[in-house]
Amino acid sequence: MLEKPQLVDTALIQLLNSAYGLDVRDLSFLPLGADAHTAVYRLITTDDTPYFLKLRRTHFAPASVHIPTYLHDVGMRQVIPAIRTQTGAMWVQFESFMVVLYPYIAGLHGIDRPLSDEQWRTFGSTLKTLHTMQFPSAITADLPQEQFAPHWRERLAWFLAQAESQSTADSVTAELVALLKTKAAEMNAIITRTAALAQRLQQQPPPFVLCHADCHGWNLLVVNSTSFFVVDWDTLLFAPKERDLMFIGAGLFGNAHSPAAETALFYQGYGSAPVDQAALSYYRYERIIEDIAVYCAEILDEATGDADRRQAFIYLQSNFLPGSTIALARQGDDQTLGMNTE
Repeated sequence: MLEKPQLVDTALIQLLNSAYGLDVRDLSFLPLGADAHTAVYRLITTDDTPYFLKLRRTHFAPASVHIPTYLHDVGMRQVIPAIRTQTGAMWVQFESFMVVLYPYIAGLHGIDRPLSDEQWRTFGSTLKTLHTMQFPSAITADLPQEQFAPHWRERLAWFLAQAESQSTADSVTAELVALLKTKAAEMNAIITRTAALAQRLQQQPPPFVLCHADCHGWNLLVVNSTSFFVVDWDTLLFAPKERDLMFIGAGLFGNAHSPAAETALFYQGYGSAPVDQAALSYYRYERIIEDIAVYCAEILDEATGDADRRQAFIYLQSNFLPGSTIALARQGDDQTLGMNTE
């Protein structure tokens, strides 16, 4: 969320005092992230201790707090556990938001501070641990299972159709409509291809594991050349491991390493594992479709702030750049099609 939500700071500070026993002297909204439903703050107590505060408005999943805390408790250093309240709770409610408190760790996103070679290997071993660990059923019972559902394909197809008659009352909407019209044939072809891959995976699904499901460069907090953290666990999902593996080599970690180089380093840590190329292609296309549909919804939603709408359009447009997500997804899918004809 790039614009501060309509919340009373003094009331939020009072909540932090009663729930966590914190004497807050400064509370600052941080205009970060692409999620218009999540707001984050930095707070400093009177003893100069900094904290990171996360407020999530919709789709709050308890496992998004329980899972990283569990991983931390069993020894995974690449996750940040939530701080418990004075009564032992892991979050509290404030108006329409769920509030989670974390220690404040200074760092940069993996896009802005690329992983070192050794960190790429560690990232691989971290995801392998996630994919192979047996979690208590009590903290995973409510997590969704992959369905390869058509929801996002249908949503994007609707936005593409609406662009033909969409009102262009402001500049951001006008730019969106123009882009959708220009890219309609390309996007409809991707929707058709993704539907075919989904049907194949529904008929013969690979094994399911617990996936972070959003482990790209923006969700890595890199502290220095040796320390980093995997953050934002709101999208946990039981799915084929390719749901996470599709991010590797897909143009979502900056340009410090080529897609081939980051893939090679990652698998040195992850280890040898058969990868279902059809699932990899499906997830890369499906993620592009979902992102574009979500950005369309944010841009066309009058309740979304202007800064968030403008940033959403920039993110949407970036998918079509040379060497970006669509180009890399097609390149990988060409390999899948080649395998099918051999």
